[in-house]
Amino acid sequence: MRHGRKVRRMNRPQDQRRAALRALATNLLREKSIDTTVANAKAVAPEIERLIKLARRGDLHARRQALAFIYDRDVVKDLFSATADRYKERNSGFTRIIKNGFRRGDNAPLAIMQLV
Repeated sequence: MRHGRKVRRMNRPQDQRRAALRALATNLLREKSIDTTVANAKAVAPEIERLIKLARRGDLHARRQALAFIYDRDVVKDLFSATADRYKERNSGFTRIIKNGFRRGDNAPLAIMQLV
């Protein structure tokens, strides 16, 4: 049983799961909206929340922590300049997940994930 287990495993080993979360977070911050499965969207939402809270903090240590997670330096620059200002007044709830039907091949539930 999985009582008390908080990690969404995404049916991957830990290193692949972390790489997938990093890629999803980078793409979401770059594009502001991505199409993915519901499970992946729910797994990456806490990471996006953490990154935006780091950006709102805005100090050097927070920037280095974000650079350690996000693949693209330009995305980090945009995160700490434009995105941090956009969410100054908002405490949490920076993402929106809209369910969008099912994938044709394996019938996986799809979602559109957006920055609010």
